[in-house]
Amino acid sequence: MSGFAGQVALVTGSSRGIGAAIAEALATEGAHVILTGRDVKALEAVEERIFSSGGAATIAPVDLGESDGISRLATALAGRWQQLDMLVHCAAILPQLTPVTDIDQPAFSKALTTNTLATQALIGAFDPLLRRSPDARFVYLTTSVATAPRAYWGAYAASKAAGEVLVDCYAQEVRNISKVRVAIVDPGATRTAMRARAYPGEDPATVKLPEVVASSVVSLLGEQFASPHRLRVNQPS
Repeated sequence: MSGFAGQVALVTGSSRGIGAAIAEALATEGAHVILTGRDVKALEAVEERIFSSGGAATIAPVDLGESDGISRLATALAGRWQQLDMLVHCAAILPQLTPVTDIDQPAFSKALTTNTLATQALIGAFDPLLRRSPDARFVYLTTSVATAPRAYWGAYAASKAAGEVLVDCYAQEVRNISKVRVAIVDPGATRTAMRARAYPGEDPATVKLPEVVASSVVSLLGEQFASPHRLRVNQPS
C-alpha cells in the first residue's frame, strides 16, 4: 500500500460498479479516497470494504445534478485538504434508449445535466485544488458511442460526447501551464447495472468485471502519460 501513499483521490459515482472498483483499488494502493454518489448506504458499504482492507476513505454524498452540489463539495474538500491529486469522474446517467424523434426531453435534460454540465462544473470547481498538486491527474470515463454514435443511443451519446469534448479542451488548455494531466478512458463492455439496463438479454458472464477496468485506470494513474491521453480497456483474452 505505497503506490499512492499520501495522495488524495476523489472518485465520482463510487457507490457501485466501475467507480466503486476504482475507489477500492486506489485505496489499496494507499490513496485516501473521497467517495461521492447519491446512495449513502451504498457509499457506506464501499467505505467499509476499504476500511476492512486497511485503506482510508471519506464519504461525501452529493447529487451532481443539484445546482450547488459540486461547489459545496469543493468547498468542503478545500477546507480539509490542501490539494487534490486525482479526480476520477465515473458518474453518469443512461437515459432510455430511443429514436431521436422520441427522446423524452426531461430525461434528456437530466442526462445533459449529469453527463455534461456536471463535468464542466467539476473541472471548474476542482481545478484550483488539482493545480496545488505536484502530480495532478484527471480521468474521465467515456463511452464508445460518444465518438461512434449508434441508433437509439442519441441522448446518451450526445451528452457524453459533449462532456468528452469539454475534458479534451481542458487538457489542452492546462497542459503547458500546469502539472495537471488528463486521460479519457473508454471502459468498454463491463458488467455493471447500467450495462444490464442497456442490454437486458446479455449474459453478464460474457463481459469483464469492473475490477478489470479499475486495474487499468489505477495502472494509468501511476504512469507519466502525455495529456490528453486516451485509453480503451479491452476484454481480457
